[in-house]
Amino acid sequence: MTTIARDTATVAANSDAIIKPKEAHPATIVHNATVRDALDFDDTADFDDARHGFVGTLEPPVIYNSNGEAIWDQTRYGFLENEAAPDSVNPSLWRLARLNHIHGLFKVTDRIYQVRGFDLANITFVETDHGLIVIDPLTFEESARAALALYTAHRGERTVLAVFYSHSHRDHFGGVRGVIDSADVAAGAVQVIAPEGFLEEAVSEAVLAGVPMRRRSEFQFGTSLDAGIFAHVDSGLGKAVGRGTSGLIAPTRTIARTGESMVIDGLEIEFQLTPGAEAPSKMNFFFPSLRALNMAENACHTMHNLCPLRGAKVRDALAWARYLDESIDAYAGRVDVVYAQHHWPIWGRERINTFLVEQRDLYRYLHDQTLRWMSHGLGPRDIAEKSMFPEGLSRKWHTRGYYGAVVHNVQAIYAFYMGPYNGNPSTLHPLAPTAAGAKYIDYMGGITAVIERARVDYARGEFRWVAQLMNHAVFADPLCEPARQLGADALEQLGYQAESATWRNAYLLASRELRHGSPSRAVAGNTVSPGMIAQLPVSLLLDFLAIRVKGREAAALSLRLDWTMRDENRSHRLVLSHGALTHRAGSHGDAAQARVVTDRAGLTQIFANGGDFKKAMDRGWLTVEGDSEAARTLFSLLDEFDPAFAVVEPASACGRQREAA
Repeated sequence: MTTIARDTATVAANSDAIIKPKEAHPATIVHNATVRDALDFDDTADFDDARHGFVGTLEPPVIYNSNGEAIWDQTRYGFLENEAAPDSVNPSLWRLARLNHIHGLFKVTDRIYQVRGFDLANITFVETDHGLIVIDPLTFEESARAALALYTAHRGERTVLAVFYSHSHRDHFGGVRGVIDSADVAAGAVQVIAPEGFLEEAVSEAVLAGVPMRRRSEFQFGTSLDAGIFAHVDSGLGKAVGRGTSGLIAPTRTIARTGESMVIDGLEIEFQLTPGAEAPSKMNFFFPSLRALNMAENACHTMHNLCPLRGAKVRDALAWARYLDESIDAYAGRVDVVYAQHHWPIWGRERINTFLVEQRDLYRYLHDQTLRWMSHGLGPRDIAEKSMFPEGLSRKWHTRGYYGAVVHNVQAIYAFYMGPYNGNPSTLHPLAPTAAGAKYIDYMGGITAVIERARVDYARGEFRWVAQLMNHAVFADPLCEPARQLGADALEQLGYQAESATWRNAYLLASRELRHGSPSRAVAGNTVSPGMIAQLPVSLLLDFLAIRVKGREAAALSLRLDWTMRDENRSHRLVLSHGALTHRAGSHGDAAQARVVTDRAGLTQIFANGGDFKKAMDRGWLTVEGDSEAARTLFSLLDEFDPAFAVVEPASACGRQREAA
């Protein structure tokens, strides 16, 4: 049996080991031709809207960091200049990818400008009487700085008076230090406005579940895939996720209710809160004097996801539909343009109303029909096969599943109401993937027989089944090269057929990892940047400490420590018992065995360096009063996480399986 390298660095060093992507299978060509025939590709209104108001762009459209490294490069996607989709890309997705390749500064309406195509999201500039409001300063400082420079080059210098965060996802706030300085915020010269609950939601998701979410994000966005017709073409909401420096400046004011308004330098803004829809903390913006409505990420040119592939709290489809109806009722008759923080605007009251109604009905239909079929006793997988939209919705470009997908959204709605269990007791406690895989393969006559039959199904174009079956085979025998290669081939064809950009990315990265092994290290940067650590509540950082405790090793220990922030004049009591680390504000109960003293700068360094106790002591990031051995013991119990853990094969196949703790 031939084995393959389990480390992408090893494979890259040996170019002969690289397995090139396959051409589209005849069944894939037929599938994509069917899509082409079913949809109205003669409708070019979106291209007109996406180009409307163009002012200028970067030439070439490449953004560099301070070291001269390209962190954003639209030239990688030059192949999208071809109008006709290749056989290896779903033609509907190809159309969207071409739309998201349109980049630069655009005039939305008088006093409102957007830079699009410099990041996954858009950045919006709203001119006040004498200054500027910035809405959603992108993911990275470098991109936000380049966008502001492009705006300034064409519109002149204006002082940024306020930054609005529409919601708590990083592509809408991470680049804030590229447009304002924290000192100006501290001095009161710049306001930072966000919806209620923003700070907690912005940081909590990235901390507690940050490691698995980051790894899964690689599949959702295809961050390590090359750009090309056999690889990455788009990310659904925008072109791609770039690289760069992210940070966060805490809000100076939060918006607590719908209808709340404020005036900044002569310009009135009215807010609509939409918590629990696309994000736990979120809001839309209405500019009455400009007759312009910013829908944040609540109404884009796609069916959004109700639970992203990267993982997140499931979103409330019913609330989402209700918020859209609220927007229609409150604003549709008073606006001439609707725009969002992804994709392109829509002009004209009739078109706006149609767009918002169809977006509302999209989420309402998904919600109601899922609940209807649930009430007939169907499980999520069965419902997903049934929930086809009526033609009045399904043939509209902006309701297509470029970022979400009907199948995944139906499962999310089911889980929102019913949890992960499908109601069938035989699924209450199934075998783990490795054990189940071995049983499946044994029952089917052994791995050689299974692969032979799967090759027949592959030839017929039954890629979903082949991928499912080869997953069992790989988990049964991760070193079986034929199983890995056939599974990779099937996933690749599913990627070529996918209309959803995120599904395509996930399929193609899974295919690559089956062929070449899981990576030896993660591709993206740290889950939480030092700039974000500096904004985190101490209680959240202590929660992160708690999830790193190796429970079995700690089970017999009893520790009491006080954690004191000298610059904030506050303490937290940490108690370790039965392998669980609990903390509460203040010092309580029996005397602590030790007191750990640090400050915000030291805390940032401790967490940025993985909680290395010896280094923290040596560098003076913390001091210990009392029993230093108690503090050392706690730090010695902290687990180290592998941000490049295996996904498409057992962890043991990569030599990364840890003792369960």
